[in-house]
Amino acid sequence: MSEPARQNRSNRRTGFALAGIAVAMVGAAYAAVPLYKLFCQVTGFGGTPMLAEQLPSHTGNRIITVRFDANVMGGPNALGWRFSGPAPVKVRTGEDTLIFYTAANAGKAATTGTASYNVTPEKAAPYFQKVACFCFSEQTLAPGEKLDLPVSFFVDPSIEKDPHMSDVTTITLSYSFFRAADQPKTAQATPTN
Repeated sequence: MSEPARQNRSNRRTGFALAGIAVAMVGAAYAAVPLYKLFCQVTGFGGTPMLAEQLPSHTGNRIITVRFDANVMGGPNALGWRFSGPAPVKVRTGEDTLIFYTAANAGKAATTGTASYNVTPEKAAPYFQKVACFCFSEQTLAPGEKLDLPVSFFVDPSIEKDPHMSDVTTITLSYSFFRAADQPKTAQATPTN
């Protein structure tokens, strides 16, 4: 084989390898967000509450105050919603608790939102277990519509056995609503006064 033919063959192999790497990187980029979200839900990493498969078999002795934070993201993709959480509650570890956030569309058009959430302090996230939550599906509100959004949760009684958690007396569950990514821009809400 001549030198130019060998060089041409080497260039093709290098080109195919680089194209393969580029395709793999694009695939990894698309998979990163759902895989990271799943990782956080399974481990409680980054303040992401755990998703409980079942309620604990017993309640503990410790009482923890749980506060509820509610935010609506603004900017050009704003929902035009009002969103609020309930008053703080005191819960016994292991006790199943049901609370309701409230969302209201203050805009002139129907809008669809989706919520992200986290727990602070972050170290408490593995012990904050959600049983049911509105955050797992998109919410659509018509103009002027108001909706109560349920969250069922408990604080895992094993928090009482963790010496690193002895200083945790208050946990904050925080939700932030965003305009759904697949919602057409023409459906954006314009808040009314």
